[in-house]
Amino acid sequence: MVIGLDFAKKYGELRYGIIFNVTKVISCGTKYLGFKRYSCPTCNQDKSVTFSCKGRFCSRCGKKQTDQWVSKATNVLPKTRWQHITFTMPDSLWPIFWLNRDLFGLISGIAAGIIKEIAAKKKLLVGVFTALHTFGRDLKRNVHIHLSVTCGGIDSKGNWRKLFFPAEPIKKMWKHRILELFRSEYALSNLKLPSAYQNAENFNNWMRGLYEISWYVYLQKPSDDHKRNIEYLGRYIKRPPISEARIEEYDGKQVTFKFLDHYNNTINRVTMPVLRFIASLVMHIPDRYFRMIRYYGFLSNRTRGLLLPIVYKAINQIVPKKIKVVSWRLMIWLNFKKDPLSCPNCNQCMGLRQVYYGLSPPLLLVKINELLSTSR
Repeated sequence: MVIGLDFAKKYGELRYGIIFNVTKVISCGTKYLGFKRYSCPTCNQDKSVTFSCKGRFCSRCGKKQTDQWVSKATNVLPKTRWQHITFTMPDSLWPIFWLNRDLFGLISGIAAGIIKEIAAKKKLLVGVFTALHTFGRDLKRNVHIHLSVTCGGIDSKGNWRKLFFPAEPIKKMWKHRILELFRSEYALSNLKLPSAYQNAENFNNWMRGLYEISWYVYLQKPSDDHKRNIEYLGRYIKRPPISEARIEEYDGKQVTFKFLDHYNNTINRVTMPVLRFIASLVMHIPDRYFRMIRYYGFLSNRTRGLLLPIVYKAINQIVPKKIKVVSWRLMIWLNFKKDPLSCPNCNQCMGLRQVYYGLSPPLLLVKINELLSTSR
């Protein structure tokens, strides 16, 4: 197989989630993913519209998905005060998540559980949504959780009450529970570790050292503009780790990209071999079906249908109507003032004639390898 051989020799075997997503991105907008054929009823002019991959790793589809998610979330989420909280952890823990990918699915619940517990002490149920983030602007590992929570909640009678979240207890609870997660997984022999920490004494010394240092948990000031929080998260969770605009040079062997360093507010540039660049990108691709965004409290998928109307009533908000997803045809019209289904010959509206369904991911990969082999 052509794809992945050189990469796998140097950076290890490719997960199925990587193969699945990259194959879709390569095929995005091609006939191999399928297409619809339209024709003019007057002059029989044909037009094919290819399907997009709808992948989070695709820069084009990621932008569209971001816009759709922001629009839907802005419409559904209660229009009240929100607070954004960022949960980070020491960098020595980051590589462990790639050795134990199941841990990625646990830390969002830990962060949300802390916030829910604080609210429960006041006998309130809050709305929470989280987003897992695994990279920094330089594409290196940086595991942290973005969490947004309502600055209030409903009580047992359906009344809305304001709520304050104290920073210091949250920091202590976060540190304690993450380290307890690692300790419990180690005790059950479920934790894969570098050789330096496999010894029980070394592992316990490492955990004690992490407990003694300060962990950074940043609580932003509460804001009445809940859309700002949504748009902030949307920039990260529905798009690939790097935009094409940040890539400045590629000579076939090396890639140069830029990023903003928040510590000193300067633009830095990084040059690396192309395979290393690819590895830096694809290691942040989640496993298939993994949920990067999760909802808790009265926003939980299990209870929101029952509880959200109660929340709307408590804050005197009209129940929002469901918004329709903007079609590709309308999106083109809104951006370019041109109907893509208008016949170029006679201006008649072209009608759908046939739908061709694309290849499955395994067959797509075979086809792409055939094309690459032919082009060499």
